[in-house]
Amino acid sequence: MVQKNIAVVTGASSGIGAASARRLAAEGFHVVAAARRADRLDALVAEIGADATAVACDVTADDSVAALAAAVRALGAPVTLLVNNAGGARGADPVEAGAVADWQWMYEVNVLGTLRVTQALLPDLECSGAGTIVTVGSTAAFTVYEGGAGYTAAKHAETALVGTLRLELAGRPVRVVEIDPGMVRTDEFALNRLGDQAKADAVYAGVRHPLVADDIADCVAWVATRPHHVNVDRLVVRPIAQAAQHKVARDL
Repeated sequence: MVQKNIAVVTGASSGIGAASARRLAAEGFHVVAAARRADRLDALVAEIGADATAVACDVTADDSVAALAAAVRALGAPVTLLVNNAGGARGADPVEAGAVADWQWMYEVNVLGTLRVTQALLPDLECSGAGTIVTVGSTAAFTVYEGGAGYTAAKHAETALVGTLRLELAGRPVRVVEIDPGMVRTDEFALNRLGDQAKADAVYAGVRHPLVADDIADCVAWVATRPHHVNVDRLVVRPIAQAAQHKVARDL
């Protein structure tokens, strides 16, 4: 039986999710690291040690999310934190040429994945008496840009979900927090989106000190460890070199 409060982190196999899992374990949580790639989760949990549990989970599948919730409850400790981090982008095509399959995948993972996991664990978060839901969104949640319609549409929908949930949970003991990062350099996000390492590297070319996964993990830990009466509704975080989605200082 786990003796510490439980934090569930989706998309924990790499990037912001893995960094958040490490940081939350250091903050005193027992972290349930959830993602599709079980081998990466096993490596992460081996690194963290006894304060982490790996659960393979595909947030686009109802039965997989139900199994995640069951595994969390089997640990026998209060579930006080959910970090909805699973998400991603595919493609950078204009609307007139965008692949419907890419749009469907982005909506399924970013929006419906967040919905599924939140619904599955909300009873446990409320039962704890001090629950917190942190959703890692993006500055794409409130800004559009050319070539980004599919991703910005999904992130706009995700932020609408989060804002509505906060209204619906008013008066109940669950905080609802949104963290919207700008440019974060990770090993996989741009590569998965663009499918080419050179194109992915070009996204960050000349940018002095883009954010990294640990910067966002620091934000996750900060909002989660405020006194429970303090709700950080939305935290927007960018590197100093990025003033806006379309305004990035580059040393070229």
